[in-house]
Amino acid sequence: MIQRTQSLWLFLAALLNAGVLYFDLYRTHTVVNGVDTLGQIRVSDHYPSLLIAVVMALIPLVTIFLFNNRKRQIRMTAFGMVAIASFISLLLVRVNNLSKLVPPPTSGTYWIGSVLPVIALVFLFMAMMGIRRDDKLVKSVDRLR
Repeated sequence: MIQRTQSLWLFLAALLNAGVLYFDLYRTHTVVNGVDTLGQIRVSDHYPSLLIAVVMALIPLVTIFLFNNRKRQIRMTAFGMVAIASFISLLLVRVNNLSKLVPPPTSGTYWIGSVLPVIALVFLFMAMMGIRRDDKLVKSVDRLR
Protein backbone atom coordinates (compact mmCIF):
# COMPACT_ATOMS: atom_id res chain seq x y z
CA MET A 1 0.00 0.00 0.00
CA ILE A 2 2.36 2.71 -1.20
CA GLN A 3 -0.55 5.16 -1.60
CA ARG A 4 -0.57 5.95 2.13
CA THR A 5 1.90 8.58 3.32
CA GLN A 6 3.22 6.43 6.15
CA SER A 7 4.08 3.73 3.62
CA LEU A 8 6.18 6.28 1.77
CA TRP A 9 7.96 7.26 5.01
CA LEU A 10 8.59 3.60 5.81
CA PHE A 11 9.98 2.95 2.34
CA LEU A 12 12.31 5.96 2.54
CA ALA A 13 13.49 4.83 5.98
CA ALA A 14 14.23 1.37 4.57
CA LEU A 15 16.24 2.90 1.70
CA LEU A 16 18.25 5.09 4.07
CA ASN A 17 18.91 2.17 6.39
CA ALA A 18 20.06 0.07 3.43
CA GLY A 19 22.44 2.91 2.51
CA VAL A 20 24.28 2.24 5.77
CA LEU A 21 25.44 -1.04 4.27
CA TYR A 22 27.04 0.81 1.35
CA PHE A 23 28.59 3.98 2.78
CA ASP A 24 31.39 4.39 5.32
CA LEU A 25 30.39 5.36 8.84
CA TYR A 26 33.58 7.06 10.03
CA ARG A 27 36.92 7.92 8.40
CA THR A 28 40.20 8.42 10.23
CA HIS A 29 43.62 9.85 9.38
CA THR A 30 46.61 8.40 11.17
CA VAL A 31 50.18 9.65 10.80
CA VAL A 32 52.79 6.98 11.52
CA ASN A 33 56.47 7.81 10.80
CA GLY A 34 55.44 10.63 8.49
CA VAL A 35 53.07 8.44 6.45
CA ASP A 36 49.44 9.49 6.36
CA THR A 37 47.13 6.46 6.35
CA LEU A 38 43.39 6.46 5.92
CA GLY A 39 41.08 4.17 7.84
CA GLN A 40 37.37 3.75 7.93
CA ILE A 41 34.69 2.15 10.02
CA ARG A 42 32.25 0.19 7.91
CA VAL A 43 29.24 -1.86 8.88
CA SER A 44 30.66 -4.96 7.20
CA ASP A 45 33.75 -4.92 9.46
CA HIS A 46 31.80 -5.62 12.64
CA TYR A 47 29.33 -8.52 12.83
CA PRO A 48 26.94 -7.04 15.46
CA SER A 49 26.74 -3.80 13.47
CA LEU A 50 26.00 -5.77 10.31
CA LEU A 51 23.26 -7.75 12.03
CA ILE A 52 21.58 -4.64 13.44
CA ALA A 53 21.90 -2.84 10.08
CA VAL A 54 20.17 -5.68 8.24
CA VAL A 55 17.39 -5.76 10.84
CA MET A 56 16.87 -2.00 10.69
CA ALA A 57 16.73 -2.14 6.88
CA LEU A 58 14.19 -5.00 6.77
CA ILE A 59 11.82 -3.88 9.54
CA PRO A 60 10.35 -0.88 7.65
CA LEU A 61 9.86 -2.99 4.52
CA VAL A 62 7.98 -5.65 6.46
CA THR A 63 5.98 -2.98 8.25
CA ILE A 64 4.63 -1.58 4.98
CA PHE A 65 2.75 -4.81 4.32
CA LEU A 66 1.13 -4.95 7.77
CA PHE A 67 -1.43 -2.29 6.82
CA ASN A 68 -4.36 -4.50 7.95
CA ASN A 69 -3.11 -4.61 11.55
CA ARG A 70 -2.27 -1.06 12.62
CA LYS A 71 -1.35 -1.99 16.21
CA ARG A 72 1.26 -4.44 14.97
CA GLN A 73 2.43 -1.85 12.47
CA ILE A 74 2.97 0.65 15.29
CA ARG A 75 4.87 -1.96 17.33
CA MET A 76 7.10 -2.87 14.38
CA THR A 77 7.82 0.81 13.71
CA ALA A 78 8.75 1.29 17.36
CA PHE A 79 11.00 -1.78 17.15
CA GLY A 80 12.66 -0.26 14.06
CA MET A 81 13.26 2.95 16.02
CA VAL A 82 14.86 0.94 18.84
CA ALA A 83 17.06 -0.88 16.30
CA ILE A 84 18.23 2.44 14.85
CA ALA A 85 18.93 3.84 18.31
CA SER A 86 20.97 0.75 19.21
CA PHE A 87 22.89 1.03 15.92
CA ILE A 88 23.71 4.67 16.61
CA SER A 89 24.86 3.88 20.15
CA LEU A 90 27.00 0.99 18.87
CA LEU A 91 28.56 3.34 16.31
CA LEU A 92 29.37 5.90 19.01
CA VAL A 93 31.00 3.21 21.15
CA ARG A 94 33.10 2.01 18.20
CA VAL A 95 34.24 5.56 17.40
CA ASN A 96 35.04 6.18 21.07
CA ASN A 97 37.17 3.02 21.15
CA LEU A 98 39.34 4.33 18.30
CA SER A 99 41.30 6.46 20.76
CA LYS A 100 42.52 3.24 22.42
CA LEU A 101 44.33 2.03 19.28
CA VAL A 102 48.13 1.87 19.48
CA PRO A 103 48.77 4.70 17.07
CA PRO A 104 45.65 6.74 17.83
CA PRO A 105 44.12 8.52 14.86
CA THR A 106 45.16 12.14 14.52
CA SER A 107 41.77 13.17 13.15
CA GLY A 108 38.49 11.63 12.15
CA THR A 109 35.19 12.62 10.64
CA TYR A 110 31.75 11.10 10.58
CA TRP A 111 30.79 10.10 7.08
CA ILE A 112 27.48 9.80 5.17
CA GLY A 113 26.63 6.40 6.62
CA SER A 114 26.42 7.80 10.13
CA VAL A 115 23.87 10.47 9.19
CA LEU A 116 21.48 8.16 7.31
CA PRO A 117 20.12 6.36 10.42
CA VAL A 118 19.31 9.67 12.07
CA ILE A 119 17.26 10.76 9.06
CA ALA A 120 15.61 7.32 8.93
CA LEU A 121 14.69 7.70 12.59
CA VAL A 122 12.84 10.93 11.76
CA PHE A 123 11.05 9.19 8.87
CA LEU A 124 9.98 6.33 11.15
CA PHE A 125 8.62 8.84 13.64
CA MET A 126 6.62 10.52 10.87
CA ALA A 127 5.33 7.11 9.75
CA MET A 128 4.24 6.31 13.28
CA MET A 129 2.30 9.56 13.47
CA GLY A 130 0.57 8.69 10.17
CA ILE A 131 -0.33 5.20 11.39
CA ARG A 132 -1.80 6.63 14.59
CA ARG A 133 -3.79 9.17 12.56
CA ASP A 134 -5.23 6.34 10.43
CA ASP A 135 -6.06 4.36 13.56
CA LYS A 136 -7.95 7.34 15.04
CA LEU A 137 -9.81 7.80 11.76
CA VAL A 138 -10.91 4.17 11.64
CA LYS A 139 -12.00 4.24 15.29
CA SER A 140 -14.05 7.40 14.71
CA VAL A 141 -15.77 5.86 11.70
CA ASP A 142 -16.55 2.71 13.71
CA ARG A 143 -18.21 4.84 16.39
CA LEU A 144 -20.54 6.37 13.80
CA ARG A 145 -21.90 2.97 12.70
